[in-house]
Amino acid sequence: MDIEDLQTFVAVADAGGVSAAARRLGVSKSIVSRRLFRVEAELGVQLLARTTRGAALTEAGITFRDHAARASAEIDTARETILPTGELRGRLRVAMPLTFGPTHFAPVLAEMAHQHPQLHIHTSYSDRFVDLIAEGLDCAIRVGYLHDSNLIAKRIGPIYGKLVASPDYIKASGSPQTPDELVVHQALMQGTEAWQFMDGDKIVTVQPQGRFKADNAAALAAAAVAGLGIAWLPDCITYGYVTSGALIPIMTRYPPPSAGAYVVRPPGKHPTRKVRVLTEMLIEYFARNPDVWGLDRQNTNGAKPY
Repeated sequence: MDIEDLQTFVAVADAGGVSAAARRLGVSKSIVSRRLFRVEAELGVQLLARTTRGAALTEAGITFRDHAARASAEIDTARETILPTGELRGRLRVAMPLTFGPTHFAPVLAEMAHQHPQLHIHTSYSDRFVDLIAEGLDCAIRVGYLHDSNLIAKRIGPIYGKLVASPDYIKASGSPQTPDELVVHQALMQGTEAWQFMDGDKIVTVQPQGRFKADNAAALAAAAVAGLGIAWLPDCITYGYVTSGALIPIMTRYPPPSAGAYVVRPPGKHPTRKVRVLTEMLIEYFARNPDVWGLDRQNTNGAKPY
């Protein structure tokens, strides 16, 4: 059985249809359909039930999918093992945040493409939460505080931030001095997240409230400048605003604990060489460029950066 046909079946099973798998693989739908036909012909069973909404796995397909995925992963590992030292091939699918991806991470991907001319890199930029397994991604870069999940994460660097508000907001609503006072203020948030602050060696957690929410840090910064409320934002976003006086750091006696930038990947025993190389390049890039997250990035809470 052709390994490419096998990998195509896994892609269709995970994507939920031929069209989605074709986009993911970068080939035409007719090619995907031919590969599926060969796999089913070889096995003598129907693996997928075609529907108007896509394709659903049959009982045989559900059983075969896990074996096929493991076999494909083993072949990928074997190929990487025998490649010349340092050479990468195939396709690397990465998800990156829209807020930081084009400015902070894209240069590393460009350098990776230069160093490995046989490697195809496909990047998706979005601030939405991406399901790596469902969308067939090799890894994602996430910024902030990681939520509990079954994904495997590797920290590539620290991110420091602070609470900020505009002079107009402070004049109209005052400036909170302690975390407890935040509950009566308008918070600018991504969703329903909790905010954490350092009180000496202790971490204090607050559940802020607010009517303005956005999944993009730049949008939250613009809302803060407009006087809509208080925002917790990374220093690389607020530095220019703070320097100009458009935003003012507040509650500085209780700094947020340092967050981080991470490479996350689906669970498995070992990362692929492509993901491992990207992770190493990102760690080196941020170590070599300590001001990449913004000039105002002093660690005020004593946390180690790595």
